[in-house]
Amino acid sequence: MKSVTGLLALILLLAGVGASHAVVRIADDRGGRIGTYVDRYQGLRSSGEAVIIDGLCASACTIVLGAVPHDRICVTSHANLGFHAAWDFGANGRAVTNPEATQMLYSMYPSAVRRWIAQRGGLRPQMIFLRGRQLMSMYRPCYLDAQASTPRSNRRDRDSHQHRMTMPIPAVLARQPD
Repeated sequence: MKSVTGLLALILLLAGVGASHAVVRIADDRGGRIGTYVDRYQGLRSSGEAVIIDGLCASACTIVLGAVPHDRICVTSHANLGFHAAWDFGANGRAVTNPEATQMLYSMYPSAVRRWIAQRGGLRPQMIFLRGRQLMSMYRPCYLDAQASTPRSNRRDRDSHQHRMTMPIPAVLARQPD
């Protein structure tokens, strides 16, 4: 009977070791076309993966805040979110603010982020940055060294600025005791 109980305990232990979830780490992402990011983050939302923001996430990258559920996003002390008005190329090749796209972008953000942006004059051509204590007050902090656990050898990973890691979710989203 002892051996059966021991064997059962070993099987349950081994089953638990394999149970982990993929985590997407965002860092050094300067953004791009809004549609590309909407598509990317809809897939991320559907996947159930968690997101670690661990560095710059600017421009269209910030759409992640509205696309992925709040409880699946955490930020490290390196997180830095950059917001600005949406723009198109004008007839002379210069950037021209697109009011409709700017309003669409603004409406994607959670209410706390929209309030923070509004307190700074709204989305304008100039970048405004949300980081530090203000960001940590809006999003769950990640208590791990995400920088050390990210693979750096794959060129595709460097170019996409998003890295998938597999780790137990509780280690990523754990809160420190109050």
